[in-house]
Amino acid sequence: MRIRNTFAAVVLVALSSAANANAQTLSYADAVTKLAQDCGSDIKKLCAGLNLGNGRIADCLEKNSPKVSAICKGTLSSVVASISQREQAQTAYEKVCKHDMSQRCSGVKGDGYVLACLIKAEKHVGKECNQAITDAGWR
Repeated sequence: MRIRNTFAAVVLVALSSAANANAQTLSYADAVTKLAQDCGSDIKKLCAGLNLGNGRIADCLEKNSPKVSAICKGTLSSVVASISQREQAQTAYEKVCKHDMSQRCSGVKGDGYVLACLIKAEKHVGKECNQAITDAGWR
């Protein structure tokens, strides 16, 4: 259900945004841009006049799945997977980086300061922690 809500939020914003960037995981802004580029015509064609809230666009695309373009389906899949990976990395960050926090940033107070400490000490921080920070979109 969380992915559907995330998808619904991304689709909602996709109708009014445009920018372009690449990252290991997509930011919401990048996801919106990609969806707008690859799914905008499908949304306009299949979901015209639909109120955007409460997952209606996601429901519309799901209901009309056979009519949705292959590129839009692929983009939807990759965007949802990337946003999910980003959210999982943000949730797991403290657990994954616990050792590095105690080794490199002991005495540092405040979540933002600890994260800044880890980012500054990137070369001395473990691979998994660095990957979590990157996947979380904080670098």
